[in-house]
Amino acid sequence: MFAKRHSALAATAGTAPRRRASAGLSRALAFLRHPVAAVGAALTLLIGAAGLFILVLGDPTAGSPSARAALTRPDAPVAEPPTGMEAFTLDTLGLYQDLTAPGFELDDEGGPIAGEALITLPDGASAGGGSSITAPRRPPADPLPAAPIAGLSQPGPNGLLPVINADGRTPAEAYARPFRPNGRPRVALIVGGLGLNAVTTRAAIERLPAEVTLSFVPYAEGLQGWIDLARAHGHEVLIEIPMEPTGYPDNDPGPYTLLSNAGPDDIRQRLDWLLGRATGYFGVTNYLGDRFVTSDGAMSAFLGVMRSRGLAFVDDGSARRRPGAYTRASADRIIDEVQSPAAIVAQLNALEAAARENGDAMGAGFSYPVTVEAAARWADGLSDRGLQLAPASAMTRRPGR
Repeated sequence: MFAKRHSALAATAGTAPRRRASAGLSRALAFLRHPVAAVGAALTLLIGAAGLFILVLGDPTAGSPSARAALTRPDAPVAEPPTGMEAFTLDTLGLYQDLTAPGFELDDEGGPIAGEALITLPDGASAGGGSSITAPRRPPADPLPAAPIAGLSQPGPNGLLPVINADGRTPAEAYARPFRPNGRPRVALIVGGLGLNAVTTRAAIERLPAEVTLSFVPYAEGLQGWIDLARAHGHEVLIEIPMEPTGYPDNDPGPYTLLSNAGPDDIRQRLDWLLGRATGYFGVTNYLGDRFVTSDGAMSAFLGVMRSRGLAFVDDGSARRRPGAYTRASADRIIDEVQSPAAIVAQLNALEAAARENGDAMGAGFSYPVTVEAAARWADGLSDRGLQLAPASAMTRRPGR
């Protein structure tokens, strides 16, 4: 046993002496009995534990209950295009504002302010794409005779109705703007949807050349006054006839719409109301009607009334293959399906090209401010580009001729 003890001492020779654990613990407990020391130690321990907790977990709320959910941002709602009567009252959509502004506002660098588009027309003029019309007003020139012209109307159930005079004169001839061709290719333009918005109606009458044909909505209040003003500025006039479109009645052009399944008597009664709203127009044009024009019976009844009353029928291109009425014409293109200055002028340029190729061409558009602005600027330089601006009546032809 002694030998074992000796071996143990030899094994530990030269090493640091061990402190008794019980002695160190006693001294620590004695230190912690001091109040200040105890508080400091507790605080140190708390801070250290918190730091270790954050260092290890990285999120002080990691221990809290949590949940994850996949969120998706819904697409912005897309406004449906206006249909039926809504298209006649687009001012409620903010398209029509003050059209009497003297000009476009410019930024510090002399360019149009944000939200305005500015394009250069072939003759160097410019057209803006805002909601104001800056084309200059035109003084009344070559006014047309006041309506009604004697012998071209008769009383109807709701107003004067057009008739062929006993001497053979017709409203299609008497109310048309006189035109003398000069041998150049001819371009005609119809601007429609007029009568329900006073500002845009007056702008179209006063700022477009007299050769531009104006088309009026039959539901407008004071319709005869607008037609009288247009004729006083030299514009010939059409009345828009609402016709059944695809999707009717959800897509409703308005009261007294001509229906594709209607009989001749119903067509005639509805036309009596529509045509009796005013006088002084040389013909009518369609408003919508892609379904109506496919009906042989309904279209025959409609065109028969136009023929018997001596009226022209000028359609937007959708009824091109339907002969009839006293005189007929169809537009070659719609100029403002895309409502931007660049797109409209591109269509007008295409209209010019078609006129040069075929001898004449006709376009149609709605009275959006951008349409009136671009058309007014474009028409001013038409003669310099070797073309003649003609009224729509100059494009009409008698059936069989």
